[in-house]
Amino acid sequence: MARALTYAEAVAALTGALRFGTNPSLDKIRALCELLGHPERACRWVQVTGTNGKTSVTRMTAAVLSAHGVRTAAYTSPHLAEYRERIEVGGEPVSEADFARAVSAALDADAALDGEPATEFELLTAAGLWLMRDLGVEWGVLEVGMGGRWDATSVVEPQVAVITGVALDHMRHLGGTVEEIAEDKAQIIKPGSLAVLGPGTDAADAVLAARAGEVGAPIVRVREDGGLVAWDVVAVPDRPGGPTRLDVLSPLAGYTGIELTAPSYQAPNAGVALAACEAALGRALDRGAVRAAFASLRFPGRFELLRESPQLVIDGAHNPEAALVLAVAIAEAWPDPQRRPAVLLGVLDDKDAEGIVRALAPVVTAFVCTRSASSRALPSADLAAVVERVTGTPPKADDDLRAALALAEDIGGGAGVVATGSLTVAGEVRALFC
Repeated sequence: MARALTYAEAVAALTGALRFGTNPSLDKIRALCELLGHPERACRWVQVTGTNGKTSVTRMTAAVLSAHGVRTAAYTSPHLAEYRERIEVGGEPVSEADFARAVSAALDADAALDGEPATEFELLTAAGLWLMRDLGVEWGVLEVGMGGRWDATSVVEPQVAVITGVALDHMRHLGGTVEEIAEDKAQIIKPGSLAVLGPGTDAADAVLAARAGEVGAPIVRVREDGGLVAWDVVAVPDRPGGPTRLDVLSPLAGYTGIELTAPSYQAPNAGVALAACEAALGRALDRGAVRAAFASLRFPGRFELLRESPQLVIDGAHNPEAALVLAVAIAEAWPDPQRRPAVLLGVLDDKDAEGIVRALAPVVTAFVCTRSASSRALPSADLAAVVERVTGTPPKADDDLRAALALAEDIGGGAGVVATGSLTVAGEVRALFC
């Protein structure tokens, strides 16, 4: 092995690999894993894809498995503040030293291969799998980066394949229709898998069921009504940071008295996660462990309350479907329609900005447009033009995020601010307070 990198050097190497973009093939990740001694075969896997909710489901699944005494890792993307957040073991990000060791191993393997260098996500996935094996992980819960068919996480053969939902997103890469996108995501269902289909898969059920039938995978559907696993929201929050109380019912058990410090939009994700955990362990779950796992969970960047007064919430909603869900959460947390927050909005250039604005406009006081540091971020003036076209009112705008936040705080007054439109905006606002 070449000299082990420091954490800063490992992050720089990953950042430098970004320019190689996406790779519609599993050949590179398979070659990396072969040189690394096949870490993809060392654990049992839950693989999670879906247009929305997959990070939350990944975190929930890992937390519940850990609460049952299983050494569990979670692999998520993107990160909010630093790269090592993407690999957690036992609910905590891995150390800088372990992260750097893993990236060093992946880079050494890549250097030994012919052809184009690996992409950032291929390197990070190889490093994550290597580190999970090195740290003695029994179950790894892997969030797909994009799609399913060619995603680097698809180097594994998952025991449980979870699809939270299918909607129009990443259309340049996955296809222009729900059916085409579903076909791509469906490829995580493999022989030997059990497929867990979340409530957002209704429109794509025929495609997903066909794939499951093709490979002989049993299906567990999670629905509010009529699913093999169902959930019932008992109480919703009445303020930012307030709890949602719910029950989840499966053929194996009833999990009652679950409390989440999160909006009610996380209730379906809880049902999906519990279905995935039952499938992984092959039995009913311990009710006390389930309640404890959910009570301790926090969701960085998902309707996360950063400040109580005036209230400041961040949410990574980055497409119209997610924005509609966020709109429900805003209406719950600010029940007085005369006292609603301002929205600090920043959207990436490949997203449906107009759809996001239409979803949020009915539940907010005003928009302030900004631009994150991402090279893909829409200029605030361009986003402001979208807001004016949808709402008929020209918003304030500033490319400087800190200045834009101050504008939003002034407009929001005592009701506060919700910063959203992309995970990059959510992460940059979070970095100002955490």
